[in-house]
Amino acid sequence: MKRTFTAAAVAALMTGSASADLVIPDLSYRTGPYAAGGIPFSDGYQDYFALLNARDGGIGGEEIRVVECETGYNTEKGVECYESTKGEGALVYQPLSTGITYQLIPKATADGIPLHTMGYGRTSAADGEVFNWTFNYPANYWDAASVAVNYLLDENGDDLSETSVALVYHDSAYGAEPIRTLEELSAKHGFDLSLFPVTPPGQEQKSTWLQIRRERPDYVVMWGWGVMNQVAIQEAANINFPMENFIGNWWAGAEHDVTPAGAAADGYKALNMNRIQDYPVLGEIQTQVIDAGMGAGDGTNVGKVLYVRGMYAAMLAAEAIANAQEIHGVSDITAAQMRDGMEQLEITEARMEELGMAGVGPSFSVSCENHGGSGEGLVQQWNASDGVFEPLTDFITPDDAVIDPLVEADAAAFAEENGISPGCL
Repeated sequence: MKRTFTAAAVAALMTGSASADLVIPDLSYRTGPYAAGGIPFSDGYQDYFALLNARDGGIGGEEIRVVECETGYNTEKGVECYESTKGEGALVYQPLSTGITYQLIPKATADGIPLHTMGYGRTSAADGEVFNWTFNYPANYWDAASVAVNYLLDENGDDLSETSVALVYHDSAYGAEPIRTLEELSAKHGFDLSLFPVTPPGQEQKSTWLQIRRERPDYVVMWGWGVMNQVAIQEAANINFPMENFIGNWWAGAEHDVTPAGAAADGYKALNMNRIQDYPVLGEIQTQVIDAGMGAGDGTNVGKVLYVRGMYAAMLAAEAIANAQEIHGVSDITAAQMRDGMEQLEITEARMEELGMAGVGPSFSVSCENHGGSGEGLVQQWNASDGVFEPLTDFITPDDAVIDPLVEADAAAFAEENGISPGCL
């Protein structure tokens, strides 16, 4: 469970024979400028599967085998990892990169292997009739943009007509995802929207924040990742931008994003698609995985924002596996059967409590038409003195009246460009 392979090493180890295990590739990145986010997510992802093996003997009597492949958050390497691991019997891929996701959607569709791009990737993949093999539940980027705006509406008495919002974003497919939605929401609610792209990886942002100081927007919303987040928060502090008016998305709201700025980051806000609490399952992971020497990392990330998110992603995959096993009456499922388990997945409050993570995410269900889940997210705030993100809200519902037509239009355009006849499998 602790092995880390390059794409070439995975290819060299492959024998071509089918595996009897439930194979879960982990396209990780433990190196490079995005490693601070990639490491805790991967640790949480792998440790939950390790817990299921140690505690339950796997899922439905089948051991889980995680195959980790280092991408460095590089799209080309990510594709190489996919090509090198898919033949091992891969059930589902979690690319943890919008760039990699865009490249894998046609490949995985052709190969009949589902993708789970949880809260990232191509937003219109929420349309399951066009993107049969891609899922982005429980929420997507356009949901996130709407949740942020709905929060600002609530903070301003439902009136943003005299408000200015600046979007500071990673200048990539990832960072550009919310622009279309924010433009629609700007037109609907009357707030002024300005755009500030940041060249990846984002280590130099002084000119961006000097411009923000000149323009003095009321709020800054950030679509950042990796070192970009740390630099942005420090630069915001340098110009005395009020942290309570600075809101990151759910990939810009982890401990490593704020701690470098020290006390100056106090009050910074960010979205989250999952709650951070002292869940009983974390105690089980500590005793049965970390203390037993089977952790993917050294255990220092347990309970942190992105560790919990990785664990949550693994839980959703495990529940889909169990669902597929029940649907098809077999334990050693195929990737196609895994897709069925994902498309008929239902996560309830009662089930999350049974799993020792009550309320970790919103309750939601998936269907052929809806691969995107509920779309809900919450807002949290950094308490620098205690070193924790504290929830400010419950889960906030996005504006589906704006989001749904955007998803439908983008999915329809993709279908036309690629000769896809929408429908259920």
